[in-house]
Amino acid sequence: MPTDEVSRFLEALSPAHREEVRRQPRRQQEKLAAAWETELREDTDLDTLSELSPAAAESEAARRVVEGKDS
Repeated sequence: MPTDEVSRFLEALSPAHREEVRRQPRRQQEKLAAAWETELREDTDLDTLSELSPAAAESEAARRVVEGKDS
């Protein structure tokens, strides 16, 4: 299981988004991973999803960050 923030973020992404992020510089990957952590922590809609499926909540938050969407 990945332990660093960027690795965890990459695991939560769909394969297409994962490849897109892997092509970016490490610093950008770190920024996206930090935004993902913030999304997971602060979005109350994800709290409910997280209770049902933590992996689904992580994936949804990752998608939002990469696509630049709030919902």
